[in-house]
Amino acid sequence: MTITTKAAVAALLVTSAIAGQAQAAAHTSTASACLITKTDTNPFFVKMREGAEAKAEELGMELKSFAGRIDGDHQTQVQAIETCIADGADGILLTASDTSSIVSAVQQARDNGLLVIALDTPLDPASAADATFATDNFVAGELIGAWAAAQLGSEAANARIALLNINVSQPSVGVLRNQGFLTGFGIDTGDINRWGDETDSRIVGHDVSDGNEEGGRRAMENLLVEDRSINVVYTINEPAAAGAYQALASMNREDDVLIVSVDGSCAGVADIRDGVIGATAQQYPLQMASLGMEAILEWTQNGTKPEPTEGKDFFDTGVSLVTDNPVAGVESISVAEGMDRCWG
Repeated sequence: MTITTKAAVAALLVTSAIAGQAQAAAHTSTASACLITKTDTNPFFVKMREGAEAKAEELGMELKSFAGRIDGDHQTQVQAIETCIADGADGILLTASDTSSIVSAVQQARDNGLLVIALDTPLDPASAADATFATDNFVAGELIGAWAAAQLGSEAANARIALLNINVSQPSVGVLRNQGFLTGFGIDTGDINRWGDETDSRIVGHDVSDGNEEGGRRAMENLLVEDRSINVVYTINEPAAAGAYQALASMNREDDVLIVSVDGSCAGVADIRDGVIGATAQQYPLQMASLGMEAILEWTQNGTKPEPTEGKDFFDTGVSLVTDNPVAGVESISVAEGMDRCWG
């Protein structure tokens, strides 16, 4: 069965009722919003902030931005939510570091009349937020897993796989990408709601990267100690992939290990061109933030909450597999196309 990314094109061209109505009210609103991201250094979140700022200016909205010090900094995000409540914000756009522990703070915001929209990372449970605008992270993982298996062909049965995740709290975005990758590769995931309980002997192990280059290098080094024959590496994002590549290069293994990732930043797509990464699943953070700002404006004007994509419990903002080595059965776009759509 072909894994398709046609939804990505539709998402990028979407003209929703939210957008249309919000545009009609441009420059007449004093609505206020908060954007709370995991960090302010990852290019993904930088682009998300740029999208929110541009849309706030377009619609005449007030925006305050907050971020954790590192990926996983839960307490700073809780404090940011409390600040937004105290400041009388109308809504919050949130990429949660700890998707379950943040729920009580989110509920406090909702109890105070704020619209809370999760961006990129669904809360646990997803219903804890009023809406979620995100990549289908399971599909993103499935795309790179299916591509990697197809690249190996019959040797996929003998693969030695390392998985570099975010952190031990297992936020939903990390679980979805990880389990999607394993599913796409053809590996039984066990409990699909968590990683680490799989029994397939092809999995060397899981480690955590904090979603950054240093963490990716450290995690890759740890797993190479366990098994120097690793030949497939899944990474939660492209900074972690860059770190993994550095660790492999230090052992002269960079040319015989297949690295796949998720994000689609301009740096990540360039790494595909340069042979660092084999393929990445490209997502669209500016789209998430822009639609989120429009939804908060709609909420302040008529109390309307955004509707999810048909058949899903969130609004799907699209994903595309980027590679210059396409395989049958897995739809992809070229590096040149990825560069046209990239961010950061």
